Amino acid sequence: MNALSNHLSNRRWFYSLLGVLAALGSGFLIGKFGLVASVAVVVLPVALALVLGVLIEPRLGLLIYVQLSFLIGFTRLLPVDAPVGIAIDAIVGLTLMSTFLNGKRMQWERLKKPAFFLILIWFIYNVLELFNPEAPYRPAWFLHIRSFSWNWLLVAIIVLVNPIQRKDIKILVNSWLFWSVLAAFWAFKQQYVGLTAGEQAWLDNGNAKTHVLFGQLRSFSFYSDAAQFGAEMAGVTLVSIIRIFEEKNWLSKALFFVLALVFFWGYAVSGTRSALFVLLAGFPFYLLLKRDFVKLLIGVCAALPLLFLLMYTSVGSSNYQVQRMRSAVTPMNDPSFLLRLENQRKIAAHLERLPFGAGIGTSADGGARFSPWHWAAQIAPDSWYVELWMETGRVGLTLYLCMLAAFIGVGAYHVLRLKDPWLVKIMFAFLAEFFGIAVMGYSNPVLGQFPTSSLIYIASILFTTCYRWDCRPDAAGREPVTA
Repeated sequence: MNALSNHLSNRRWFYSLLGVLAALGSGFLIGKFGLVASVAVVVLPVALALVLGVLIEPRLGLLIYVQLSFLIGFTRLLPVDAPVGIAIDAIVGLTLMSTFLNGKRMQWERLKKPAFFLILIWFIYNVLELFNPEAPYRPAWFLHIRSFSWNWLLVAIIVLVNPIQRKDIKILVNSWLFWSVLAAFWAFKQQYVGLTAGEQAWLDNGNAKTHVLFGQLRSFSFYSDAAQFGAEMAGVTLVSIIRIFEEKNWLSKALFFVLALVFFWGYAVSGTRSALFVLLAGFPFYLLLKRDFVKLLIGVCAALPLLFLLMYTSVGSSNYQVQRMRSAVTPMNDPSFLLRLENQRKIAAHLERLPFGAGIGTSADGGARFSPWHWAAQIAPDSWYVELWMETGRVGLTLYLCMLAAFIGVGAYHVLRLKDPWLVKIMFAFLAEFFGIAVMGYSNPVLGQFPTSSLIYIASILFTTCYRWDCRPDAAGREPVTA
C-alpha cells in the first residue's frame, strides 16, 4: 500500500497534466461538434472501462447484455439513433471472446449437456437453410439468423462454461424486476399523463394503426411495441405470483403481491390480448410442477367463472382493457384473429410444396427490406411460429417446437429434483415463464425480440442445468457461490 502511495505521489504531476489535457480536449470537441461530442466524452471512457472489465471477467458481459436488452427501447426517446442493437451484438461477441481468453478457468465439459446439443442442432439446420434454393435473396439470412438461433447459441456457450455464481442469478432476477417496475410506471405515464415527442413521432410514423385502437392507446413503455411490453408484463406478473406462493416471509409475500398488481395493470394497459395466455398457461404449469393438485383445482374453480364472464357476458365491456381480454378468449368473434387465420391458409397453400420453407430472411422485416416482391414478404406472419413456418418450413417448425418441448422436459426433470429452497423458487419461476412465453409464441413474435429473447436464452440454460447450484450451505453457514 505504501509503495502504491509513493508511486501516485511521484507521478501526481503526470496525472494532473493528463487530466488538464483531457479536459481541454473534451472542451474543444464539445465546442467543435456539439451534442455528439459531449455524449462521446461521457460515453467513451465508460465504454472503455466496461470493455476492460468484460475482458477480465466475462460474467460481467452477460449482465451488461441483459441491461442493454432493456435499454434498446430507450432509443425512441433520443434525438439521434443510438446503435444499441449493434452494442448488444458487440457485448455478446466480446463476452464470448473473453470466455475463450479466460479459457483455463472455464468448464468446457458442460458443452456436452443436452441443452447445448438442442440449440446446436437447431443452429445447424439454420445454417443449412442458407442453401435453400427457394430463398429470393440469400444475404437476408444474416438478418434473421441472429434472433432465430445465433444469439441463443452464443449465450448458451457463455452461460454453460462460465463459473456463474448464485449472486449473478440474484442480480439477473433483481435487474429483471427493476426494469419491469420502471417499464410499468413508464407505461402508466404514457396512458394517463401523455407521450414524449419521440414516442408521438414513432406513432405518427405508421405505428398508430396498431397502437391506437378506437381512440385508446396501447401502452408500449420503452419496449419495441405493445405486444412485447404486454408479454413481459404478463411474464413478471407470473413470476411475482409464484414468488407469493414460494416465499416464507410475510413481508416478502406482501412485496410480491404489490408487484403482481403493478405488473398485471401494466399488462392490461398494453392491450396485448395474447399475453393473457402467459398467465393462463404458466401458472397451471407451475402448479403441476409443484404437484399441488389441490391448489390447481382451486385455481381452476376460481378461473372458470372469470372465463365464463368474459366469454358469455358483456360485463365490463365499457372498460377497454377488459374488452381486450374478452377478445382474447373469444377469438372467433375478433376480425383480426379471423384475418390471421385467412393469412395462414394462404401461407399453407404456398408452403405445400416447400417443406423447408421460403428461406430465412424472406418474411417480416427481412422480407420487406430485401425482397418485397416475394409472396412471403407480402403476408404478415403475426406470430413467431408462423414466421418460422414460412422461413424454415414444416420441417424447421417441427424441429423448433420439439426443441422447446425438450427444454421444458429437461428443465422439469432437473427442477423437480432440487433441494435448495431459494433455488426452487427461482427455477420454478424461470421454467413456468418459459412455458407461458412459448405458448404465447403462437400469437406474437416476442420470442425473437429484446428483452424477452435475452431473458429466455439465459433462463433456458439456467433451469436445464440448475443442479449446478443445488448445494446446502457449508458448516460456517455460507452459501455456495460458484458452479
